[in-house]
Amino acid sequence: MENKKELRNWLNDMNLNHPLVIAGPCSAETEEQVVKIAHQLKDTDATVLRAGIWKPRTRPGNFEGVGALGLKWLQRAREETGMMITTEVANPAHVDLAQKHDVDILWIGARTTVSPFIVQEIAEALRGTDKPVLIKNPVNPDLGLWLGAVERFHKSGIKNLGVIHRGFSTYEKTRYRNNPEWQIPIDLQNRFPDLPLILDPSHIAGNRDIIFDLCQTALDLNYDGLMIETHHDPENAWSDAAQQITPKTLDQITIDLRIRKEEGDAVEFRNRLSTLRTKIDVVDHKLLEILGKRMKISDEIGQLKKENNVAILQTKRWNEILGKMILEGEDQKLSEEFILRIFKAIHQESINHQKKVISS
Repeated sequence: MENKKELRNWLNDMNLNHPLVIAGPCSAETEEQVVKIAHQLKDTDATVLRAGIWKPRTRPGNFEGVGALGLKWLQRAREETGMMITTEVANPAHVDLAQKHDVDILWIGARTTVSPFIVQEIAEALRGTDKPVLIKNPVNPDLGLWLGAVERFHKSGIKNLGVIHRGFSTYEKTRYRNNPEWQIPIDLQNRFPDLPLILDPSHIAGNRDIIFDLCQTALDLNYDGLMIETHHDPENAWSDAAQQITPKTLDQITIDLRIRKEEGDAVEFRNRLSTLRTKIDVVDHKLLEILGKRMKISDEIGQLKKENNVAILQTKRWNEILGKMILEGEDQKLSEEFILRIFKAIHQESINHQKKVISS
């Protein structure tokens, strides 16, 4: 992708002394609600008001948004507060209506990003626009699909692009509504360091209690901004009530976040070191998750061996695994000594798990 630095211009032009903060309700419900939230946000660090006008729902029957009527509510909120406005567009018709109402920033939702056909249609509808376009990651953990969407918009002459990390769907039960899978946006950031990266902690969290921690991790990883769902009465929100916070809470979060603002070589070193250590923390957390999953499989193997009166140690199988891991480790520039130490420890823990199952 050429001229990547052009993608950051729209953000730099805002001259903010803090990361970009986009805030507002999951859904525009009434004109009064939208305007009230905007007025409560105007004195916070939020400079962009978000609200879903068209709401893609997983199943029919849920509130699917007020439609184009809500665009006029956003316009009024902008006139009264001076905040910029943004909403999600999911097809060329949405694009046309958003442009007619002069929406400042458009975002492409996670369900849309999964379809190259729809992405291409929207990119064509937006061809040549100078409005910022933010692209959420696809619902599935596919970096190529995410980058492909960015490239389609870029090839349509849209220079003011950014991406939103909102987490990835999973069948597994975790503490998150959508697993953050931090390594995926880290890989994107490493490949395209000039592409603005914004965190949507609301959709990752699924509940408001862990939003602060997610925001802090994002800033430690040098994210450029946050998109946080904010409602004047979250408990009674028409959609995603559990993950929305009040404007007052948002204000406190932005005050409490550690944001690096200093300049100078020593500070730059510490900031860079802090970012790299946070990346290691992310990878270490993933390692523990993977090891936990491996031991659960070992428990299942132990149960199967118990039922069939089979010995725990299968020497041939163990030697095959070890040999294969040594070869794969070489490809990752890991020494044979290191691989042996790591996998012997993993193997011993696996045996211990199977022993407990068999003796229970």
